Amino acid sequence: LPQECHVQNAAREYAKLYAAEAETLEGFGEVPEIIPIFLIHRPANTIPYATVEEELVGEFVKYSVRDGKEVNFLRRDSEAGQKCCTFQHWVYEKTSGNLLVTDLQGVGMKLTDVGIATLAKGYKGFKGNCSFSFIEQFRALHQCNEYCEMLGLKSLRTAHQKQRKATAPKGRTLPNSSAVKKMVPKKAREHRDFISSEH
Repeated sequence: LPQECHVQNAAREYAKLYAAEAETLEGFGEVPEIIPIFLIHRPANTIPYATVEEELVGEFVKYSVRDGKEVNFLRRDSEAGQKCCTFQHWVYEKTSGNLLVTDLQGVGMKLTDVGIATLAKGYKGFKGNCSFSFIEQFRALHQCNEYCEMLGLKSLRTAHQKQRKATAPKGRTLPNSSAVKKMVPKKAREHRDFISSEH
């Protein structure tokens, strides 16, 4: 429970900074908010600790889920979903790719029960509660929207494609099959992970 509070309240601080920047932009509109979560001590109870937060009334939506394959696909249609996507991109860029807020879910623009992924070493003394592979998955799957453009965020697509080209094997002819093509970037990524883990 303390970890859950720590993560959500850390994500909330990033969301406040994001809101402060986004609110100055003409036409950006309402910004997602991560609600605070409090840890309370109840010495008389069998379970002495509990968390308390505001009750969210309405349709509860998962704008991003932990499975990287779905990180983008469940939320493209809504304004809140797109702004959550932009929030992830904003945090990713502000932390130089070291931290990602994930599991964005809630009612409308009010979010709760979020997660944070950091690289293995953490970020500025903070370690997240989600696998760092989410950061790699986000970088591969994120598609910028109008809110990313309004904030002037750099496209991750170009950087990712450049990396893929750089790690593609030279002088090998691959059969012209989409199945094989899909496997090449995965192998290239695994190769990069292997190299980076040795240093």
